[in-house]
Amino acid sequence: MHAPSPMALLLIAIVVLVLFGRGKVSSLMGEVGKGITAFKKGVKEGSEDIAADAGEPKELELKTGDDIERARAELAAERAKLEAERARLAADSTLRDVTPTDQTKL
Repeated sequence: MHAPSPMALLLIAIVVLVLFGRGKVSSLMGEVGKGITAFKKGVKEGSEDIAADAGEPKELELKTGDDIERARAELAAERAKLEAERARLAADSTLRDVTPTDQTKL
């Protein structure tokens, strides 16, 4: 598909201005700009969080048996959370697969 000509774009812009008015279009573009700015800020903060988490692993000082049991419980909880996430992703992927499995019907 080809891009619209400059004349067509000008006609579309004029129709939009006539229908909505200059103030409405201006405020809409301001909201779009704020949304883009918020998105970029979120992406930047997310990448900073990922960079901070990718640092050196934390060293735990396990002095007592209770500390060891607490660390084991935390690891088991994290493992269970990861397994639940893996199961959810597997279920989601099977729900999204809408391709026919019987090739003879095609």
